[in-house]
Amino acid sequence: MTESQRWFFLILAMVLSGVVYLLAPILSPFLVGALLAYLADPVADRLELSGLSRTTSVVIVFIAMTAFVVMLFLIFIPKLGYQIQMLFERVPQAIELFEQRVFPWILTTFSLDPGAFDFANVKKIIVGDLQKTSDIMTQLLGGITRSGLAVVAWVANLVLIPVVTFYLLRDWDLMVDRIKHLLPRNIEPKVSIWAAECDEVLGAFMKGQLLVMFALGVVYASGLWIVGLDLALLVGMIAGLASIVPYMGFIIGIAVASVAAFMQFQDPIVLGYVGVVFIVGQLLEGMLLTPLLVGDRIGLHPVAVIFAIMAGGQLFGFVGVLLALPVAAVIMVLLRHLHEGYKSSTLYASDHQKELEQPEP
Repeated sequence: MTESQRWFFLILAMVLSGVVYLLAPILSPFLVGALLAYLADPVADRLELSGLSRTTSVVIVFIAMTAFVVMLFLIFIPKLGYQIQMLFERVPQAIELFEQRVFPWILTTFSLDPGAFDFANVKKIIVGDLQKTSDIMTQLLGGITRSGLAVVAWVANLVLIPVVTFYLLRDWDLMVDRIKHLLPRNIEPKVSIWAAECDEVLGAFMKGQLLVMFALGVVYASGLWIVGLDLALLVGMIAGLASIVPYMGFIIGIAVASVAAFMQFQDPIVLGYVGVVFIVGQLLEGMLLTPLLVGDRIGLHPVAVIFAIMAGGQLFGFVGVLLALPVAAVIMVLLRHLHEGYKSSTLYASDHQKELEQPEP
């Protein structure tokens, strides 16, 4: 790469960052559509290889995605909202149960002084914070309802996402090919290799790990529903999302489910059933889901994913969250090549050491 090309790409990166920052309020539907198109493109490619035209393949994939999203909104979202409301209503009951049964056991077991703990004040603070949260949500929803422009913008974004997804999915391969031909000829082979590695890293996470998280959420929610837990869907989805970090979903899920089950049934035997659900889910993840959906591909490290999402949200808001994983994948690939270049440079090893490491003829 020549010096002028380095400056060109550096300036281009700075300009794109500035454009993203300035246009962040209107970029969300386009980025969501691009994300959905990226995830659905492999399926459309397989249908196209089977003999269907690109447009027909895209229409089939688009109809399947639309049906899934509609089912999600009509069936799961209302139930999830109801369970969240139920959770807020049961918090005072949980505090009372803790105060009457668990707290005395802790004081007796560890020989603590009851006067050192102002539990009534803690209970008042928690209940007050929950009431403030409820009031804030009510005011927010009321403000959105009263603001006609906010409603119009929300509906426009909602309608725009499937339109953007359809056209990007239809022309995805064409756009990738055009970008490839726009690259300077002397760096195009190397950039193509880097792009393939970025796609492998990003695909290993988004097309693999996210599916594992969703599958685990379904497994946990179904198992807890069989146990009879009222908050089965909410706890299952929380445990599935927390599975982005290995074993965190298991730990958080079994802790939250145990508390919710004890509140509902007040029977220690139910805790054993909850443990069985999460042990089965953990076995399915290790023996079936991860090998099948992720395999041995190298994806993003869970800590890197968490940091990237938090950093993107801090810098660019919701748009930064959407851009966090692709940018993290690019940075990871560049760091990998930088590491290889550093190991082969004189900065890491002297010329004398390099001569010693070379095999003898």
